Amino acid sequence: MKLPIVAIIGRPNVGKSTLVNRLAGQLSAIVHDQPGMTRDRTYLPSYWSDREFMVVDTGGLVFNDDTEFLPLIRQQAMTALAEASAAIFLVDGQTGPTPADQEIAEWLRQQPVPVLLAVNKCESPDQGVIQAADFWELGLGEPLAISAIHGNGTGELLDELMTHIPPVGEIPETNEIKVAIVGRPNVGKSSLLNSLVGEERAIVSPISGTTRDAIDTIIERNGQTYRLIDTAGIRKKKHVEYGPEFFSINRAFKAIRRADVVLFVVDAVDGVTEQDQKLAGRIIEEGRACIIVVNKWDAVEKDSYTIYDYEKHLQERLHFTEWAETIFVSALTGQRVEKTLELINTAAEAHKRRVSTSVINEVLEEALSRHSPQVSRGGRQGKIYYGTQVCSQPPTIALFVNEAKRFNDNYRRYIERQFRQQLGFKGTPIRLLWRSKKVREMESINANRATRV
Repeated sequence: MKLPIVAIIGRPNVGKSTLVNRLAGQLSAIVHDQPGMTRDRTYLPSYWSDREFMVVDTGGLVFNDDTEFLPLIRQQAMTALAEASAAIFLVDGQTGPTPADQEIAEWLRQQPVPVLLAVNKCESPDQGVIQAADFWELGLGEPLAISAIHGNGTGELLDELMTHIPPVGEIPETNEIKVAIVGRPNVGKSSLLNSLVGEERAIVSPISGTTRDAIDTIIERNGQTYRLIDTAGIRKKKHVEYGPEFFSINRAFKAIRRADVVLFVVDAVDGVTEQDQKLAGRIIEEGRACIIVVNKWDAVEKDSYTIYDYEKHLQERLHFTEWAETIFVSALTGQRVEKTLELINTAAEAHKRRVSTSVINEVLEEALSRHSPQVSRGGRQGKIYYGTQVCSQPPTIALFVNEAKRFNDNYRRYIERQFRQQLGFKGTPIRLLWRSKKVREMESINANRATRV
């Protein structure tokens, strides 16, 4: 069920992101003392009384300046307003009405959406009434004095907002797949998001660092719901200073952590860089399913190399993600973009799959019959008694053995390959836990198992 949308509108640096965080009850929108921090539309769930809705943070509106991202930010704000059930026009009570506020108010009066006027930064209840009174001149009804940072007046604001939000009843759980889109700056993450959504959902610019927030967008295809999370480009730590980019990258790492599947976007022209390798390592460390999306394939000269050549390049540079599926796309033209959803479905299913203990031990038995563990110099051989899956997301299998140190890396990789080949864990990492057990303890366990059988 689609929730009603409330758009937060205002000029730069009036506290829109702070208000969004207050209404959503979480610190998700980036807040920093610098105009222009928010650029895209950021959606967060919220509720008040018996009503649920989505609150949308938008970039600061400036109508008389077409430099850098400002026209694109205006487009994002206008799109948010077009889909909203209501809007909150946020102004700064400490500076009073400005010509920019007047321009926005004039534009809002021409829109069919109901608008509430909230006067922010009214920390003192007594002074707040005086500060808010100055904004009657905007012609948008009663100005409501609030403090987004302290919460003063936000309850009254929400009470008024509820008159414009229809009750939606109980929202059923959706079996959505959370998909984080990550990669270095300017590899085409936002373009890929827009191509999947079919609209200009995120601002796209050749300037690296355009995306700052981790932006959630929900789409549906063939009855399956996907939550797409666009993230800021992740640069090397030594190039990142404390401030907007620092917060953005932390948001990107959190997006990886809460995703089911990561679309790891690589620039086809630049190839796999050292930073790409580190990002891939972070995805594995978080245990996320992964699809390698080689973007800008349309920009590759036809005679330079083939997909087969590029796959070899990927295997050499990203050999530790050999389990991840790879797709070559052009977010600009839409080439093969929709096919990524099929790969997402497969990876998500494998990521949450649970396999019975009996099946795991059948795979183990066959693997051991083909290739036994090596005998150590001391004449003792490693033994695998049995295995069982202990959790999913990612699939994690505990193997109970006599001594874990007797199994070298080659044999451990062999056992992992057998699980992949026999059980079809496509697109997800799997973890093997090698648990040493004393011989007598294992004999007792095996005897008990035999008795139960």
